[in-house]
Amino acid sequence: MPNKPPYTITEKAADYMAKIVETVTRLEFGTEFKRDIKLHRENRVRTIHSSLAIEGNSLTLGEVTAVVEGKLVAGTQTEVKEVKNAYEAYDKIMTFDPYSVRDFLKAHKLMTQGLVAESGKFRSGDVGVFDGGAAIHIGARPQFVHGLIKDLFDWAKGSELHPILKSAILHYEIETIHPFADGNGRMGRLWQTLLLAQWNVIFAWIPMESLVYEKRPQYYLSLHQGQQVNDSSGFIEFTLSAILAAVKAQSEHKVEHKVEHKVRHRVVSMPETMFAVLNAIGVKELTRNEIFAAIGMNNNFRAFKRNVEPLIIDGYVEMTVPDKPSSRLQKYRLTDSGKAVVSKRRQ
Repeated sequence: MPNKPPYTITEKAADYMAKIVETVTRLEFGTEFKRDIKLHRENRVRTIHSSLAIEGNSLTLGEVTAVVEGKLVAGTQTEVKEVKNAYEAYDKIMTFDPYSVRDFLKAHKLMTQGLVAESGKFRSGDVGVFDGGAAIHIGARPQFVHGLIKDLFDWAKGSELHPILKSAILHYEIETIHPFADGNGRMGRLWQTLLLAQWNVIFAWIPMESLVYEKRPQYYLSLHQGQQVNDSSGFIEFTLSAILAAVKAQSEHKVEHKVEHKVRHRVVSMPETMFAVLNAIGVKELTRNEIFAAIGMNNNFRAFKRNVEPLIIDGYVEMTVPDKPSSRLQKYRLTDSGKAVVSKRRQ
């Protein structure tokens, strides 16, 4: 049985996770984010720019955009190559298995080919992180790296921990093991994004790295403090706060200019039974049985698929336990969009 990494799930981390799940559900079902290809491309470039800037790449967001578009920029060959490699790695992100050592090495090769001697290979020598002449962190001895990564991935694959929490722990452990001669930070962030995207594909297009870049002193401090006490709880809290901020930023941006149009459209086109569902819920949180009792219909699978599920998909109703749709504790409430439809209809 693989060894469990040293971590503590604090109340703050649990609270962040719950808020992330809620906000992701709102972004996924209450906006057009999943279908906004232009925004996906823009966010992918922001992700690449931020992840590389954390490691010292000096290209601006505009210059990174130009490189991705195949244009010439004034940066060094190395910096331009880093951008091209990172774009290729993120472009293939959904083809990787987050628990496969082979895919981990394949992704590293894409990220570092033409830049480091041991591209796509675990390092053969010792490595450390230094501040001036002082060692801040020394990675695992090279002969143990493969076994440690395999053990980590085996644990993650078998763990029932929520993927949001698991992704933060994997990121932290990759940085702590420091499996490569170069590219550890980029791989840790890529692998966290991969695990999140395996849980919900919208994370492939959310630039979490931008928030990490803005708060990089806290990023490095949380890593260092965790390594000092051999517990990743502080890093989990930090990275979950960055994920929440990134998802909120996307949600608020998209909701702002979509809600009014959707409200006007729905007031005209929504079937009466759906209006009845919205009116029944109102300011309350109701179970399925309570909703159908209120509108005078039998609570069966077909009725739910026809009258309630479309309201969830369109972002007018949300689940109180979104990560467990069939939970016996599940209830339903109106989103701001749903409340706006009810208010508009009553005018």
